[in-house]
Amino acid sequence: MADEKQNVFVHIGSEYYTFTAAEKRLADYILSAQDCISRMSISELANACSVADATVSRFCRRLGYKSYPDFKIAIANASAHRLEDNPLSGEITREDTLEAISQKLLNANTVAMTQTLEVLNLEAVAQAASILRSSTTVLCMGQGGSMLIASEAAHLFSTISGKFRPVSDSHMQAMAAAMMEPTDTILFYSYSGSTLAMLDTLKTAKERGSKVILVTRFPNSPGAALADIVLQCGANENPLQSGSVPTRIAQMYLTDILFSEYTRRNLDEAKESRNRIAQALAAKHV
Repeated sequence: MADEKQNVFVHIGSEYYTFTAAEKRLADYILSAQDCISRMSISELANACSVADATVSRFCRRLGYKSYPDFKIAIANASAHRLEDNPLSGEITREDTLEAISQKLLNANTVAMTQTLEVLNLEAVAQAASILRSSTTVLCMGQGGSMLIASEAAHLFSTISGKFRPVSDSHMQAMAAAMMEPTDTILFYSYSGSTLAMLDTLKTAKERGSKVILVTRFPNSPGAALADIVLQCGANENPLQSGSVPTRIAQMYLTDILFSEYTRRNLDEAKESRNRIAQALAAKHV
């Protein structure tokens, strides 16, 4: 039975890596043409995705809907809610004014954080904070745009602890993983959770007995299968939007939640660390 409180588009994204190849084609089309699906018959959707009608029916049941009409109702409700909250939602067009662009971007970034909060497992955040506190060293990693967030995470956590450090190059990540100890942890950022270099690094870390915390959009991805803790972020991104700002904002919002929980557990230690850093940096300012 589908969870009526969960946005159907968020649900599809969460389950994406459990789908067959044909179902992934359906998911890709549905996520890219959200406003059209509720007006399409089952045959029209099947033809658009080059699959059989029966595949569409199975896809709907897999997501917890009794029938395609029930699925379309969920699509219509999710689309109506999105349009109600975001009257200027959609890609920026050539005709947009600067005011319209500003509003669209605000909406997109707000939605990214809202979706993250909807799918985030707070118990997993608490467990991740416990792992980070007990770790000897925490290596913050990612690739492409996600590495920018990993570096920012390392910088944020380094304001209260010296055990966090970024590792950016994929070769250096592999080397660092090979030298890890069971008391070390990798905090890895990957929107897809399925890059080959990441999988190799995580496999090496697990062979060393180290912990892995993965921040990803897809909790059923290949990378998630190698992680001790999976922290799911929101924000849908199509292949032409790689490294989009809303995706990064979703990751940073999640990181801020994790950092706050980590810090909350020993506020006196955090305050002392920040005072020491402030004193060390004082002489570097005019």
